[in-house]
Amino acid sequence: MSGENSFKVLEKIFKPKTKQKIEEIKGYTIKYGNIEENGQIIDEVLVSYFKAPKSYTTENMCEINSHGGNILVKKILELCLKNGAELAEPGEFTKRAFLNGRIDLLQAESVIDVIHAKSEKEAKEGIKQLEGVLSKKIREIKQSILDVMVNIEVAIDYPEYDVDDVTNQQITTMLEHVQEKLEKLEKSFDNGKLIKEGIKTAIIGKPNAGKSSLLNAILKEERAIVTEYEGTTRDTIEEFVNINGIPLKLIDTAGIRAAKDEVEKIGIEKSKEMAKEADLIIAIFDSTKDLTEEDTEILKLMKNKKSIILLNKIDLTPVLDENDTRLKEGSSTILKISALNQDGIEELYQKITEMFQLNEIEIDNEVVITNLRHKNLISKAIENVKKTKETVEQKMPLDIISVFIKDILEDLGNITGEIVTEDIINEIFAKFCLGK
Repeated sequence: MSGENSFKVLEKIFKPKTKQKIEEIKGYTIKYGNIEENGQIIDEVLVSYFKAPKSYTTENMCEINSHGGNILVKKILELCLKNGAELAEPGEFTKRAFLNGRIDLLQAESVIDVIHAKSEKEAKEGIKQLEGVLSKKIREIKQSILDVMVNIEVAIDYPEYDVDDVTNQQITTMLEHVQEKLEKLEKSFDNGKLIKEGIKTAIIGKPNAGKSSLLNAILKEERAIVTEYEGTTRDTIEEFVNINGIPLKLIDTAGIRAAKDEVEKIGIEKSKEMAKEADLIIAIFDSTKDLTEEDTEILKLMKNKKSIILLNKIDLTPVLDENDTRLKEGSSTILKISALNQDGIEELYQKITEMFQLNEIEIDNEVVITNLRHKNLISKAIENVKKTKETVEQKMPLDIISVFIKDILEDLGNITGEIVTEDIINEIFAKFCLGK
């Protein structure tokens, strides 16, 4: 619970073993006792006390640690509500921390990034942003703009002093530096998108080529059904696996062939759609059989896409090999594997690492943009920097130039939440889970 009356609600339901006035209880302490209703013990609990302003929300807060189990937790929650508490909205605790000034909007958004992290690198970047690394960078850029804005305001207020030439030179220099820093942040989103969303990878091929066996080999578990019968996979199966700290979103699709029923037809159309949308296509072919018209269709799907061809079942007598010119029309990257025996999987990882330059993604000493909202606002700020440079080159009056500079400041303020609408705030926190 968080809020001015949280301790009052707590006192009605919590009976500590050692009685103490709330004023005497220090923050960051834990008390042992019982949750009771009408003298009846509901559960034996530990209660943590956090006193304003030294808490997550900067308000008085308490946390009730009960025994596990839905019945007990639900009962304690009902007692809190019955005695004056209100159920939190999604993200309300973090929202209060933001509104009360403990964190900025950028840091608040990083909380959900940490919670939903699918890889160590994503979690690490989320923690960095929660600590305010990106916020600091944005503030530094803003401050360099504000330092020049002071001179602009002086020149506007005191036109009798002819300082336009000096001020214009300062503006130009500042805009060059700001553009350089913003473009570096914007460029980092390419890596940030990989860190956060991963590589969307479609596994395609004919029925029984070994798609599901490949998925199981990569995941090291029996996730997909593997049988001797064709067309087992009717819908897509999605799983994540990490390669060098980057999530690989694997999508096992329905086998591509002439459909035998309406359900399979839908699955095959979905497979083709997934292949078009994927960042990477892994096409798997049965090396013991020659290419068919269906294989040719698969090779067409791979054109102009990042793709890898896998010749499966190399433990058997092969008919296809990597020198087949027909295969090279689909992809120049051809590997031999045995999905059943898990041979060639490490080579596949290595090829993906090289293809997406995963070893070059370094986040320890770099600020990386992982949030699309931040990236779009930075791109908008860059456009406003360019417009401002044009006004300076056209020798526009300083008061006109200052309007364009304020647009840059507004874009940056929207990132950290200093200038942001209530609708945007509500939209951001609606993505949070309850209790955060």
